[in-house]
Amino acid sequence: MGANLGLAGRTVLITGGASGIGRECALALAREGAAVAIADANEQGATETVCEIAALGARAVVASFDVRSPTATETAIEAIERDLGLLDGLITAAGISRPAPATELAAESWEAVIGVNLSGTFYSCQAAGRRMVARGRGAIVTIGSVSSLGGQSGRAHYCASKAGVVGLTRDLAVEWGSHGVRVNCIGPSATDTPMIRRGIPESFVSGVMEDRTPLGRLAQPSEVASVCLFLLSDLASYVNGALIMADGGVSAGFFTRGHGRDFSSKALLAQGIYSE
Repeated sequence: MGANLGLAGRTVLITGGASGIGRECALALAREGAAVAIADANEQGATETVCEIAALGARAVVASFDVRSPTATETAIEAIERDLGLLDGLITAAGISRPAPATELAAESWEAVIGVNLSGTFYSCQAAGRRMVARGRGAIVTIGSVSSLGGQSGRAHYCASKAGVVGLTRDLAVEWGSHGVRVNCIGPSATDTPMIRRGIPESFVSGVMEDRTPLGRLAQPSEVASVCLFLLSDLASYVNGALIMADGGVSAGFFTRGHGRDFSSKALLAQGIYSE
């Protein structure tokens, strides 16, 4: 990034930092001179990210905890502040997706997706926010989605969770803004991450996702990370409660394919629910 973001010396926690958008945020922060705590269910991936950060000459630690547990989250943040210093920033990139038609969506899948994507975001924000509010400073970036704005077949739980993240972000921005804590949300569209490549057929990526993106391609994780870093920085000192769409123009339009039944996944293909 060309601008001086002034993030050197700051401490940032990233949930979901082992891969995808979270990992790119961690590496970008390290290049800026920030200390980074990586939390992820994939502890090996988190450790690998920390090693990459160390190679850049920055400080980093693995913070292994379940974001769905407020107690575990609180304990982990206490340890992070002992090891790296007081938290200046938080990026809540932890998220999962388990596609299924709403009529067949298992309660376990609903609870898992809502638990990680929405409850996990709240507990992370709550534990970090308590400390930031007490100190009168801090910046939080939550990760929403184009699914924060509308539905996609097969993703009732995901869309509900990501719409909830936007509502949560706006509430916290109102509650905490007067205490010097800014809370903003980024809404990416399909981003070229391992989760996308594992779960979406290649023909759907090129034939639907890229076809319906005005920029004509998936986002790179580093492009979303750049927006995250901007929102953490003092360059965004008057940005609070915003939803910034980093979606290549997807949300600027409104057409879908197959009468609204155009969301495919490898899981739905295997079940015979969707056919290419």
